[in-house]
Amino acid sequence: MTTSRRGVITRAILDAFHEVGATAVQVPEPAAHPRKYLVVRDGRQSSVWAYCWSLTPGGRPSLPNEYRIQMTSVQSPLAMNPNGYTVLLGYDPVREVFAGYDISRHSTFTSGSPSVQIDNTTLNQALQNGLSFQVKSNDDTVVGIRSDLLLFYCENAPTLHELGEDPTHLATANRAARSEDISDQELQPLPQQRQLVIRETARWSRSSSFRKQVLSAYDNRCAVTRRKLDLVDAAHILPVEAGSRSIDHVRNGIALSPTYHRAFDKGLIFLDEAMVMHLNEDAANKLTAQGLHAGIDGFAAHLGQIHLPYSSDLRPDPYFIQQANEYRLPLGVL
Repeated sequence: MTTSRRGVITRAILDAFHEVGATAVQVPEPAAHPRKYLVVRDGRQSSVWAYCWSLTPGGRPSLPNEYRIQMTSVQSPLAMNPNGYTVLLGYDPVREVFAGYDISRHSTFTSGSPSVQIDNTTLNQALQNGLSFQVKSNDDTVVGIRSDLLLFYCENAPTLHELGEDPTHLATANRAARSEDISDQELQPLPQQRQLVIRETARWSRSSSFRKQVLSAYDNRCAVTRRKLDLVDAAHILPVEAGSRSIDHVRNGIALSPTYHRAFDKGLIFLDEAMVMHLNEDAANKLTAQGLHAGIDGFAAHLGQIHLPYSSDLRPDPYFIQQANEYRLPLGVL
């Protein structure tokens, strides 16, 4: 593998982690494999070791849809992360999708450069749905992974590969990846760990769909500052913590840069039904009393009428704005 390809893969993995709001850094290592990363998301730190090569056409005329990785520059058995996750991946830079292979099956191999395969259809389905599954003739389950679900895969790879052992469980997981509704009764017969992973698959898939819809609606532009810079979050207007009243729908979403997102979630700023973003003076006064108000004037200077999606069908729903203000703001602020 050339240095340029190595750089593409290293960057792709980091970008995939950053895409879901994680902070990630690569740990410098003299060896080419595995790439080692420290990842922090939602206040939790994890260590990820990734063996990853470029996906290339398999080259067999009888299998024109086959893609594969060749595991070069490694020796058997593959070293495993004693304090975190270890994954075996392929990467397609054209579609920006990954293939996840069951490392428990492929960590030991004979001399040479072994190859493992995935079908092109599985990669296309991953691009569409986030996750996809292929059970091969030897009962080996390969997972197609869109970049925004790579961290989820890293955290749950063993159980995801085990889903291929039961066609019913696998079908349920595919439905979860497509964000279809799955009842508790359907999950009840499954082992506890598989129930958990399928629920998490559904949650991550809905969250990913919400993020893509909101950022697309706002043209990847912060509704307050109008800036892009690849630094924009998809924020819920009525937060997830509000329970069943909050939904992952574009009209309950707003694109905000990270600082304004946090300020919005904490109630330092709020949106009214005229689509004007305001400073919460009570919250600002508390910051002043605590000596934490430096920069507040520059921060507030961007507030006012927000940037809105072109289509009115994608703009914030006044219902969610009202509910959010009742949830976040003390009486008397509005």
